[in-house]
Order: sequence, then structure tokens, then C-alpha cells
Amino acid sequence: MEQVTKLAGQRAVVIFGMSSCCMCHTVTSLLRDLGANPTVVELDEDPWGKEMEKALARLLGRNPAVPAVFIGGRLVGCTDKVMSLHLSGKLVPLLRNAGAVWV
Repeated sequence: MEQVTKLAGQRAVVIFGMSSCCMCHTVTSLLRDLGANPTVVELDEDPWGKEMEKALARLLGRNPAVPAVFIGGRLVGCTDKVMSLHLSGKLVPLLRNAGAVWV
């Protein structure tokens, strides 16, 4: 859990994902299209990946735990939550408040 918290707090937007996860790529693309430059932590390529995946599953209350999106150091959630925020017009202000976009 400590590693997740540490990484999530280092950048404005952090996505924990898997290199083969299509939803991880979709969320990353959306955030990039909105002007953010998310840090992507590929759990299947990280030596601490299994431990971080377990910690994220506990935090989210679901498995699989990816993609797990943090904005401004706070857990936003998975794809459904990010898309819901985007469709309701709340994602860009959240990104702005975190300093991830300037538009």
C-alpha cells in the first residue's frame, strides 16, 4: 500500500494498469486527449506489481484492480468512474485543480 500511495502522490495524474489491458489504454488515451500527461505504472512490468495490485484491489474493493486512476494524489477509481466524470463535465475541472491541465 505504501508503494501505491508514494507513486500516486508524485504526479498530478497516475494510472496503475497492465500493459495488455485495453481499458487501461482507453483511459490513458482519454486523459492525454484532454491535455494531461499521466504517469502510467504497468503493474505487470514492475517488480512490486503484484503487491501493488493487491493493495489496489483492497482500495477499490474489486478485482481486477486496473485501471486505477489517481488525480491529485486521490483515488478517482476505475474506467467507469473516469468516464462518468468525463460525461458529466467534472473530469476537466478535477484535472485543472490537480495542475494536470491548464486549459
